[in-house]
Amino acid sequence: MVSPVDPAEVRFTGENSYIELRESPDAPFTSRVSHWRALMSAAGPGHVCFVLSELTDDQMRIYSDNPALARWLQEEIEQVLHPHFADQSTPIIEATFTREGDGKTSSTETVSSRNAEISLSWSDLEEPFLIHMQPGVIPGIPYGVYSVLTPARKAQMTINGKAAHGQASPRDLAGHPASTCALAWSETWVRPR
Repeated sequence: MVSPVDPAEVRFTGENSYIELRESPDAPFTSRVSHWRALMSAAGPGHVCFVLSELTDDQMRIYSDNPALARWLQEEIEQVLHPHFADQSTPIIEATFTREGDGKTSSTETVSSRNAEISLSWSDLEEPFLIHMQPGVIPGIPYGVYSVLTPARKAQMTINGKAAHGQASPRDLAGHPASTCALAWSETWVRPR
């Protein structure tokens, strides 16, 4: 009998929802957001939100309630996913995180800091699907990932009430229709022992 236990080392489990807005499907991104909720990681639990947008003058911002988690994510995962989020010279802004919505029709994350209130919303949600990539499947990336993705046909980011330009766009993900904006819940990152 094949063992149901995955032999890989679990490095992170939680969520990594994202928003990537464009003016049109073939236009460059106007905003990118990577929102993490860690239930367990090598740096403990917590939240991190990486933002790069015209609303931040195209400068990266990092918001977190666990600075060690933010730096760990930069070193372990973001340098692989989005190298522009891996710059550790960017200061970390202390913030609190709350969520509303059911994840079936919509979800909104609010990131509150001393000088900014950020609202991240996903709506007109499609049917969720599971992705599962074993470690090393993608050349140059030692990690494997399991995630339940729920693509959003609509998404928005606001900072202090001002909305970012652009919208969600269709995306092909390994032959499966998806979106540039999605809830990514039950996400677990692993690597070989």
